[in-house]
Amino acid sequence: MSPSLLQRRHLLLAAAAGICLPAGARPTAAVAPALLLAHEADDGQDPTGYLVSEKFDGVRAFWDGERLRFRGGGVVAAPATFLAGLPAGQPLDGELWLGRGCFDALSAIVRREQPQAGEWDRVHYLVFELPGGEGGFAQRVKRLHVLAANAPARRWMVIDQSTVAGAVALRARLQAVVADGGEGLMLHRADAAYHTGRSEVLLKLKPVRDAEAVVIGHTPGRGKFEGQTGALRVRDDAGREFLVGSGLNEALRRDPPPVGAVVTYSWRGETATGLPRFPTLLRTRAAGW
Repeated sequence: MSPSLLQRRHLLLAAAAGICLPAGARPTAAVAPALLLAHEADDGQDPTGYLVSEKFDGVRAFWDGERLRFRGGGVVAAPATFLAGLPAGQPLDGELWLGRGCFDALSAIVRREQPQAGEWDRVHYLVFELPGGEGGFAQRVKRLHVLAANAPARRWMVIDQSTVAGAVALRARLQAVVADGGEGLMLHRADAAYHTGRSEVLLKLKPVRDAEAVVIGHTPGRGKFEGQTGALRVRDDAGREFLVGSGLNEALRRDPPPVGAVVTYSWRGETATGLPRFPTLLRTRAAGW
């Protein structure tokens, strides 16, 4: 049986997002979109050939043309008034953002199963990529600006991208952003074709390095933490397993992130065995979020 027009539309959207689906299938909330993920930039990174933007401390969100989804595949329960301002049939990739230093408040808003429209009036969708778009990244950014300018009811905006002349200027820009309460910078190769997965065409530059890992277990606490969680056992993208104990507050020691949750941690260098040194928990997100 030939797929219906609606089914073909779903398949085209999924293909643009890098999602593999069986013939005739519709994407579901459990399917995580394949997105481009960043590597860490070197301290003396040369920005030649890159477009640079601020790294916003928000929640990654993928608009597949019909639904807004978290990086893990779960559907964002945004109000209809917010979604109506997004382009039907046109995938977008970006960050839901409330403001500098407002991640916890944003997290509470976007995770509600019953959205409160008044809260969402404060949420911005900052878009930085046109999934499946042709040409290099610079060309896709230009196309995003055209789409945003023609949007009848804009609930999203394109993140500013610019060139930076040399490593010294890049470091100065980083310091200025951090001094104003920002998190860091993103560098995207201007000539890079659209693709997904972790790649060095996209770099993040921050004063403190961070990364993500998946919780695979918990270790019991000792001493003043007896009867609670002492540390999270995690596994990173490279398959390395290690413990993250620093950064757990009292609430998380009593009720730790479950197995399968994704945590963001910071670290300072590596041990002689190649593991992160002094990993510290920064934040958590549930599987599918």
